[in-house]
Amino acid sequence: MIINRKNGVRLAAAGAAVAATVGFMPVGAANADTFVPLPGGSVTQTLADGTVVTVNLTDESANVSPSLGSTPLHRNVWVSGRATVNLQGGTAKTSYIYPGYILACQVDFGAGVSGNAGASVTPSQLATGAASIPASGSTNGGVTLGPGQAIDAAILDIEMADAYGSEIHWGAHYFQGDAGSVAWSDSTLGVSGCAGYAQARSYVKVEVETENVKSTVTLWGQPFSIG
Repeated sequence: MIINRKNGVRLAAAGAAVAATVGFMPVGAANADTFVPLPGGSVTQTLADGTVVTVNLTDESANVSPSLGSTPLHRNVWVSGRATVNLQGGTAKTSYIYPGYILACQVDFGAGVSGNAGASVTPSQLATGAASIPASGSTNGGVTLGPGQAIDAAILDIEMADAYGSEIHWGAHYFQGDAGSVAWSDSTLGVSGCAGYAQARSYVKVEVETENVKSTVTLWGQPFSIG
């Protein structure tokens, strides 16, 4: 399975809350445009120093379309959503929002990941939300996965220079203060090479650093079929 991505991303400061809903929402094979409204979610966690972190995922949807290749091996999906983070109490110094999607080919369901996949996660972990997400996943084209494997596709792809002047890519939005958000609209994920059922699931990973602690809070969206 090869993942290609094209982004439409907006950054802002905001706050919202919705009820978390987790489960499966099957849709038909990707032989016609299929709009999938998604419920988003919310999670609140109190850090060791008393800082309360609330992560919300709202306005989430996916539009599954036939691929230009017109074969069962190819899928296209346009995803949209908005991630907001609110902090209360404590003394937050820096915070980072990492939005993204885990995409999986569910032939040989439950097989482990090998090769250069961006996330160490199986399709069964994708369905339960029991996966571990790295700070930045494989967001560039050319990554190949076999059946039963999954990959982390980050929404943000921010280019910058490292200390030696070389180009690096970063998948996080940085903010200071008590609130921050990231919104994406019709960000394209192209899947190739999957001979069976394919599924995706959004996530919002937030890293918060205060004067006393550094911690991570992760919110999972609802899984959905991409054909």
